[in-house]
Amino acid sequence: MRAPSILKQSTWSAFKEYLLITLGVLIYTGSWTFFLMPKNLVGGGVTGIGVILEYATGFPVSYTYFILNVLLLIASFFILGKGFGAKTIYAIILTTLCFRFVGAIPGIQQFADQITGEKLIAVIIGGLMAGIGIGMSISQGGSTGGTDIIALIYTKFRNTSPGKVILVLDVIIIGSSLLVPSYLADGSLMGWPDKVLNIVFGMVLVTIVGSVVDMYLSGSKQSVQLFILSKKADEIADAVTREMHRGVTVLDGMGWYTKEPTKVLLVITRKADLNLLLRYIKTLDPHAFLSVSSVSGVYGNGFGELKTPKK
Repeated sequence: MRAPSILKQSTWSAFKEYLLITLGVLIYTGSWTFFLMPKNLVGGGVTGIGVILEYATGFPVSYTYFILNVLLLIASFFILGKGFGAKTIYAIILTTLCFRFVGAIPGIQQFADQITGEKLIAVIIGGLMAGIGIGMSISQGGSTGGTDIIALIYTKFRNTSPGKVILVLDVIIIGSSLLVPSYLADGSLMGWPDKVLNIVFGMVLVTIVGSVVDMYLSGSKQSVQLFILSKKADEIADAVTREMHRGVTVLDGMGWYTKEPTKVLLVITRKADLNLLLRYIKTLDPHAFLSVSSVSGVYGNGFGELKTPKK
């Protein structure tokens, strides 16, 4: 008799995912609203475009962000298929609303001004917050859209990494701030020396954000390899394939002490899923023998994509 499933996503699990996406979006928009934009700093992505336009024309960054992301989502549906689900749409809409209203939260701007006297401090704090916010959203299956969509569209037709495409786009967006007038909070026009310095800070910002996102996601994207020896190998294999949608390889083995044939299950899964998998195995067979090891360079269905150069 098969044990009841503990892997099906509950309402509470879905709620926690959307709660973390919401928190990530709040941290991301807060980094721009309270630390970066008050210092007239620029950055990459769709947010960077919106910020540059707001500095030049006063057109709110929330409108630019929403319009560009809607256009990119439409393009992605036609070119990439329906790969961007409800969480991405939720994150984009929420980010738009937060850019519009999060600045009205009392007390935070005064606190941010007190701890960020210099632009470099604002870049560091804002970059750390933006990276954490993006990492939290992506780790729960959400995405703030923007240049990631452009990168995925480009890499569909060209053999290059999305990271390189995003980096090139960020450099172009930050560099374009030289060509657009930027007005300070008091209405004065920003001079060329300050604009050049802003580009340097912008490069530092995207470097910090990218590094923090990678560090945040590295734990959840690591993979583990399990060898499982159990008298209930068939039930465990069915559970892993049906509930976790992971592949299982069954190896023929023999216990040298007992001289009896046995089945050895080989499973590779995300490190983030390991505890749930161990709980399930314990439910089915508390006496199962397991070996767990970290692995890198896992490619194939459900993991990374191994790309080969085009001839």
